[in-house]
Amino acid sequence: MRRLKNSLLAAAFVAACVAPFCVGQDEGGYQLVTPAIARVGTRLACKCGVCNNTVGDCAMLGCGYCAPLRARIAKWQSAGKSDDQIVAMVVKENGLQALSSPPNSGFSLLAWWMPFVAIALGLIAIVLFIRRFRTLPAPAGPDPDAALLDQYHERIEKDLSKLD
Repeated sequence: MRRLKNSLLAAAFVAACVAPFCVGQDEGGYQLVTPAIARVGTRLACKCGVCNNTVGDCAMLGCGYCAPLRARIAKWQSAGKSDDQIVAMVVKENGLQALSSPPNSGFSLLAWWMPFVAIALGLIAIVLFIRRFRTLPAPAGPDPDAALLDQYHERIEKDLSKLD
């Protein structure tokens, strides 16, 4: 009896450990992400509202957005659609927000170039700031007259000699 109980516990433990790796694709259930689905899924953003992943790497079991989309991607791939066609169909349904990164055309090109432009403008501003405060200011007026300087030196020497 005790031996049967131990073997049942061992079988339950093994089943609990192995079950997450045995998830297959069924209607409305979970689906393993094949390399072909992951290839297309990395170009599409997960819009479940919980994570910031792509459809290809969303780890939520039963994600309300990724699981059905992965099944549709698999169906489209088996129908012979190319990756670009599948992405275009998803974008047509959900808009540009369905993409994981902005497209490289039109106004979205600004999203790709703006960080480099901002860094360049910042470096230019730093260089101009350093140049402005690095130069020494020009003297206030013309050189003083040598005779006037001699007169002040004599007065200083006279006052210093009174101190001794």
